[in-house]
Amino acid sequence: MINLYSDTQTLPTAEMISAIGTAELGDDVQRMDPTVNRLEAEAARLFGKEAALLVASGTMGNLVSLMAHGGHGDEVFMDPDAHAYYYEAGALCSIAGYTPRFIRADRGRPDPESLRLGIRAANDHFPRPRLLWLENTHNRGGGTILEPSRQAALISIARERGLSVHIDGARIFNASVALRRSVADLVRDADSVQFCLSKGLSCPIGSLVVGPAEFIARARRARKRLGGGMRQAGIIAACGLVALRTMVDRLADDHRNARTLAERLREVPGVGADPAEVETNMIYAGIAGWKVESPKAVAALKEEGVLVSDRPPSHIRIVTHRHFDAAQIPQVIEAFRRAAKHFLG
Repeated sequence: MINLYSDTQTLPTAEMISAIGTAELGDDVQRMDPTVNRLEAEAARLFGKEAALLVASGTMGNLVSLMAHGGHGDEVFMDPDAHAYYYEAGALCSIAGYTPRFIRADRGRPDPESLRLGIRAANDHFPRPRLLWLENTHNRGGGTILEPSRQAALISIARERGLSVHIDGARIFNASVALRRSVADLVRDADSVQFCLSKGLSCPIGSLVVGPAEFIARARRARKRLGGGMRQAGIIAACGLVALRTMVDRLADDHRNARTLAERLREVPGVGADPAEVETNMIYAGIAGWKVESPKAVAALKEEGVLVSDRPPSHIRIVTHRHFDAAQIPQVIEAFRRAAKHFLG
C-alpha cells in the first residue's frame, strides 16, 4: 500500500527513537524537564519569539492560542476554510467562546479588502473584534502558501484596527522551504504561531506555540485548563529536537515529488490536476470526470493499493512525505489508471 493520505502518517526516524531512549527527563508541569525546556528554547529562537510551549497537537496549540488571546464575546477573523473552523470540533466557539467572522479568500489566502470591510466599529451589539487568524500553508487551499506581501497587507490592517494576529503554521516549514525564507522572517509581525512536529517533520506526536513570554504564560494556563499538562514530556521533545535539526531541508523532496505526480496525473482519463497549483506537498485532484463522488474514488484507489483522502464532492487530496519517493510515482499512476478504467470502462 502506498500511503498518500497525509504527512501525519510519517513514522519517527531511527535517530528519533534513539533520542527517546537517552532523553533527560523531568516533570514538565513544574518546568523541570530539561529536554522540553531545550526544545521550547530552540523553537522560540528559530521563530524569533520570546518563548514557546509544547502541546500534544496542532488542534490543542490553536485552541490554547485562542484562549490566550481572548475568549467569550470576542470575534476572530478567518477564511471559511480555516482548519481551526473546519476540523477542530467547533472548539473555537464551544470552548474558547469566539464568534468567527469570515473573510473572502482565494484558496485559503484572505483578501485584505474583505478584512478591512469586515472589521466593525465598537458597538455593544457586536462581538469585540479581537484576532486575525491566518494559516500557512493552507490545508483546504491545497497546501497553498500565504505570500509575504499579502500577509503584510493583512497584518497592517489588523494593527490599524487593534487586532492581534495568530498564524496556524502547522506546515509553516513547508512554506519556509518553498520560499527559501526563514520561519522567523515569515512570522516576524505575527503575535503568535502554532507549528506541528507530527506532519512533514515526522515526529510521532507534538506541536509548539511560540510568542511573547506573557502570551505563552497565558497559553500554558490554558493548556492546564484543557487537561494538557504533561509530566516526562521529554520523550516527545527529544524527537522534536531531532526533527528541527534534520527534517526541514528534506521537505523540498516532498514538494518536488508532488509537482511531478501532479504532472503525471494529467495523463489519467477523468482526472484533473494542475501542477501550477501545487505549491508544496499537496495535490487536490479533481475526479469529476469519473462521475462518482469522492468517497467512491477513494475506496477504488484503496483497492488498487493507494491511500488518499476525500474532498467532497469531486476532489481527492494527495499528500507527499518522506515515506514516498519518485520511484513510486509510476505505481501511483497505474493505480489511478486502473481506477479510471473501473469507472469509465
